[in-house]
Amino acid sequence: MTSNDNDKLRNYALSEIAHMKVHGRTTGRLDPLTLFWTGSGLEWNAQGGELWIEVEVDYNAYETWLSVLINDAAVSRQMITAGRHWACVFRGMNTDVVKNVRIVKDTQAMSGDSGCRMQIRAVRFDGTFQPVADKPYKLEFVGDSITSGEGAIGSKIEQDWLPMWSSAVDNYAAMTAEALGAEHRILSQSGWGLLTSWDNNPRANLPAYYEQVCGLLKGERNRELGALEANDFAAWQPDVVVVNLGTNDGAAFNTPAWRDPETGETHKQRLNADGTMNAEDVAAFERAARAFLATIRRCNPEAHIVWAYGMLGTTMLPAIERAVGEYREQAGDPKVTVVLLPDKTEETVGARNHPGKRGHRLAADVLAAAIRPLLA
Repeated sequence: MTSNDNDKLRNYALSEIAHMKVHGRTTGRLDPLTLFWTGSGLEWNAQGGELWIEVEVDYNAYETWLSVLINDAAVSRQMITAGRHWACVFRGMNTDVVKNVRIVKDTQAMSGDSGCRMQIRAVRFDGTFQPVADKPYKLEFVGDSITSGEGAIGSKIEQDWLPMWSSAVDNYAAMTAEALGAEHRILSQSGWGLLTSWDNNPRANLPAYYEQVCGLLKGERNRELGALEANDFAAWQPDVVVVNLGTNDGAAFNTPAWRDPETGETHKQRLNADGTMNAEDVAAFERAARAFLATIRRCNPEAHIVWAYGMLGTTMLPAIERAVGEYREQAGDPKVTVVLLPDKTEETVGARNHPGKRGHRLAADVLAAAIRPLLA
């Protein structure tokens, strides 16, 4: 930047910006703003020519990636390395034109890396911030690696587990929200399930942490940042909650038992001798599904609940359909449905044998079509 450029730029704490929208579950604290989940971020309507953000990142293993969208178009994507940095969002643009700007965290909350943290501390801008209109609908997505956008970006030959291959933009949740003119939040964790993870770990289940800001994070630092605080559901009530869980629960039937390193106890979703799933274990999955639906309903009294499933196989579909049907009847709750999403194919696969961008687009088309009448 030249000295003249510096003279025009002004530093803002986030709390000084009147017109700003925060996306994703947070504690409500702005100085700094900690972004926990996939797809969380900031949005402005910015009238000016140059804008920077000050980002602070830390991690033990997994770096953070973020995307920048201007007027709904993804214009940049970058790795943010550890430390405190000023990152340029745009410069040299027409100072008279208002630009809708979104900063989107592509990287999921890292339950396995207690040092992983992303915060936005300040903004440097040469213009003014204009009001950001609320969208008419709110969608919440609860899921696993699919909902984290794992594999949505990158070549189909890529098999390394890296944050680089996850996208909150080329992601069925973001695409569904865009199609419906809605804002959205994501709670997701790769490998986790409804009852157990892909490797039979019963602690790795999303429902256990649904009522916290981001309770699956570990370590004293995350506690201090407020990750374990109770989520303020009254502050953001979704019109629709989409649950996309069960894929890893199904995989657990075909993986070895998990051994608890603290107690020595093992846990396994079992197969019968003929290769069918053990009835007791399937029943446990269905009980967990009914319990989670009850929790979602208690936290979101008016929301429609859509269980979307099928992008990586349909192993648990019969159990999901039974659980949803039984919950609906027992609770007298008609606002719960199941939507089957298109399975991954050779044409739609992305990195890590997960759905690629095309697969996410097809799923979003189906899901948006199913949700649209509910919103009407």
